[in-house]
Amino acid sequence: MNVLFDRIALIGIGLIGSSLAHDIRRLGLTKEIVVATRSADTLKRAEELGLGDRYTTSSAEAVKHADLIIVSVPVGASESVAKEIAGNLQPGAIVTDVGSTKASVIAQMQPHMPENVHFIPGHPLAGTEKSGPDAGFPGLFEGRWCIFTPVAGTDEKALKRLRGFWEALGSKVDEMDAEHHDKVLAIVSHLPHIIAYNIVGTADDLETVTESEVIKYSASGFRDFTRLAASDPTMWRDVCLHNRDAILEMLARFSEDLAYLQRAIRWGEGDKIFELFTRTRAIRRSIVQAGQDVDAPDFGRPHALDKK
Repeated sequence: MNVLFDRIALIGIGLIGSSLAHDIRRLGLTKEIVVATRSADTLKRAEELGLGDRYTTSSAEAVKHADLIIVSVPVGASESVAKEIAGNLQPGAIVTDVGSTKASVIAQMQPHMPENVHFIPGHPLAGTEKSGPDAGFPGLFEGRWCIFTPVAGTDEKALKRLRGFWEALGSKVDEMDAEHHDKVLAIVSHLPHIIAYNIVGTADDLETVTESEVIKYSASGFRDFTRLAASDPTMWRDVCLHNRDAILEMLARFSEDLAYLQRAIRWGEGDKIFELFTRTRAIRRSIVQAGQDVDAPDFGRPHALDKK
């Protein structure tokens, strides 16, 4: 047992919240886990899965006497949660979140945080396309980055304590300002999801391509886009709305680069196309070398010959 906090309150019990619950329990990081979610059905499922020690549909009730509160809700719900829990936070408690946009979350939550608690925005760069309490699993954060975007005046001891928590989960922790985080995530996460949603939507709209053909021949690049496009619609709607400026900037850059490629294809400029594809191929090697993926054919998917 390596108890880091007496009571941890998990506000929201989707993929991230339930994965946290699994690891907190497995690693013995607290004496008590309190799970809160607005949906009675989701809460019942979390209890059936044994994700917590106490369960409630009231976030305000959940945070009482908790020394670590982790908010894992769609970013658009951050302010309503902050308002609900503010009056019940105990002095010295650490309040953090897992939202994919940070400037918006800070703007929503910080004004409601009492001065005697430590509000430390965070974002674990981990996840799958699955959602809900059944989606969580132990080890999700192992070897992944967790980014803190501390606000001015953040207590160093509280920061160190929260860093220790994420490191206990196996995460690598980094810090940056919120605006920089939002630009970085716009290109590495938000834009790829938007493009995936758009490509899958385009295929669905094409009258010349029947649904059966799209599904039948999807063992190609299209299939890999569908994984991203299967992500939680509520979460990604909120990301688009709450990281609007950075996403629009990256979409504009992407559109310019796409127009360049379009012209090269139209005019048969093979050298330009080859140069771009060679340059981008090197990025994939860098990601593998950085330990953020494995260098396996077809993303490591099993095939018939592998089973023999």
